[in-house]
Amino acid sequence: MIGEPTGITGKYWMSTTNALAGGVAWSFSGPSHRRSGNIHLHLDYQAHNFNLFNVEQGTMGFYYGIGGRLRTGGNANIGVRIPLGLNYLFADNPLEIYFEIVPILDLMPQTDLSGNGGIGIRYYF
Repeated sequence: MIGEPTGITGKYWMSTTNALAGGVAWSFSGPSHRRSGNIHLHLDYQAHNFNLFNVEQGTMGFYYGIGGRLRTGGNANIGVRIPLGLNYLFADNPLEIYFEIVPILDLMPQTDLSGNGGIGIRYYF
């Protein structure tokens, strides 16, 4: 994934429309990013709607979900994520291209509203 945060991501399909997606990344935001950076970990449940777009090869859809995140550095942030995205799944490869925006409500160490966003290629298994 490239954006905020930037790192690696993977996806596990539980059914044809439900998946778990997670990432290990480097966050460039937050109070300590200038000193030592921030490691960002997240895990999201995603529900997909593949009936919105008609493409000739592969599958294109919209997804939404809920998840959690932990960001280290200075005071660690623990929060709730609401991923919203578009994805394209290749017909013959376990890869998808995606774009997502993610509102975040941090709950610890204090309540704060922020967001993530980015594009990427995700391997799923």
